[in-house]
Amino acid sequence: MKTSYEKEKKLNIALSKLKKLNFENPNLKNNIEKLSIQKNQLEIEKKEVEDKYKTLSIEHENLQQKLNELNSKKLSEKRKEVEFKEKIDELNQETDSLLEEIDKWQM
Repeated sequence: MKTSYEKEKKLNIALSKLKKLNFENPNLKNNIEKLSIQKNQLEIEKKEVEDKYKTLSIEHENLQQKLNELNSKKLSEKRKEVEFKEKIDELNQETDSLLEEIDKWQM
């Protein structure tokens, strides 16, 4: 059976070997750096896309407003056109009436 002194000696040797181990993996470090760079790049791209979205959203609202205004104007013009046609019809009827009256007076 081993003595506690030998066990302690082996334990100390194992501890010193563990302390000397380098847990840093250069490959892992490189991968972490690459991922960090990619993350930063993606954050930059995200910001740019969000800015473009905001700009397009504002532009869309403006265009929607202009379209609504144009549709309003078109409706207004359509109403005016209908009113104008009605007035022309009224005038035509009055003209016909007057012509009939003239015809009566001429007979």
